[in-house]
Amino acid sequence: MRKVLVSGAAFAATCVSAVAVPMAAQATTPGPSPTPSVSAPSDVPTDAPGSETPTGPSDSGSPGTGSPSGTPPSQAPDGEPQGTAGGTDGVVRAKAVMVTPKLPRFATYNYGPSASQRVDAYWQPTPAQRAKARGAKRAPAGATGAQTATRPGVLIIHGGYWLGGSKDSWKYFARRLSDAGYVVLSANYRLAPKAQWPAQRDDALGALRFMKKHARTWNLDPDRIVVLGSSSGGQLATQIGTHGTGTELVRGVVALSPPNNPFLAYKDGALLDASSRQRKLRQAVVDLVHCVPGSAEATAEAADCWKRVEDADTTTHASAGDAPMLLLHATGDFVPVTQSQGLASALRAAGVQVKVQTVDGVMHASDMLNVPGITPEIMQWIKAHTKARP
Repeated sequence: MRKVLVSGAAFAATCVSAVAVPMAAQATTPGPSPTPSVSAPSDVPTDAPGSETPTGPSDSGSPGTGSPSGTPPSQAPDGEPQGTAGGTDGVVRAKAVMVTPKLPRFATYNYGPSASQRVDAYWQPTPAQRAKARGAKRAPAGATGAQTATRPGVLIIHGGYWLGGSKDSWKYFARRLSDAGYVVLSANYRLAPKAQWPAQRDDALGALRFMKKHARTWNLDPDRIVVLGSSSGGQLATQIGTHGTGTELVRGVVALSPPNNPFLAYKDGALLDASSRQRKLRQAVVDLVHCVPGSAEATAEAADCWKRVEDADTTTHASAGDAPMLLLHATGDFVPVTQSQGLASALRAAGVQVKVQTVDGVMHASDMLNVPGITPEIMQWIKAHTKARP
């Protein structure tokens, strides 16, 4: 978090109150003046898929250790611990005043008819919108919506064994990306076992289509989007990057601990030394495809099962023109790096740029964001792949 040093100064009451105000009380959408409630932007097209029902953010999905998550709730959006300073006499003293970054605007939308097909949007208003919110009669010169440069975007897909998880767990990291100049949409999707594969991939693609269709709402450049996925969401992200000609959909893919080959995960979960999480992932694969993979029976059901298992393996979709990828695993990850090495080989054979990186430690997915240097590297990778083209 940015800090302004002031020698011997006490915390200003206004600063303390600014840190304590919930996001929902500060997040507003375009309108004549800020309001505590969140409402849909007035320029959202009425033909949007499903109904847009903006709501305030929920804390129920706050990330925790060992689960797919964003920045831990004990930290600020930029990763520094939050806290207070005080003396033994009860008088609050400090040598630094924490200046909170401007919170982005926030709204939730339906991108399909199911209650699970929802996205949270985080974006910074344009200078013209800020001027309008302040009640200015005229926007600054050159700051009209049509003249303001559009921003790159990031679509976030959460993890949770394809069985659970929530977009809410990524709100801290989404705010950080927004503060860095990105339009961020964090998506939920239909979950297994109620929804059978490829419903999850269909929803991830649906969220991306929604993001592109309504790009003007958030001043987004629909041709400069990277998808970021965690764990099972990472597998969905790599599926987007290899869908058709992946570069026609997104500029790149960042995947944290993606189980790109569900059948490999299914087999690993049956090993004698398999961990409880690997065994859980094995059952999750069964729930995802609604069958037991690898049956030796020559039946129509077994054939259909194998088709779904192959379809869920991103490696089978690798081809020329796919999106470049950054794939990360921890050395002690229960989703091992072999899950990405096979995909990387297939992508490289097709001429696609891909980097597979291992992070030292026993951790999984978004836990790696807390390792020094990893988040800056991801941010730099996203920046490099969302540059405006001449």
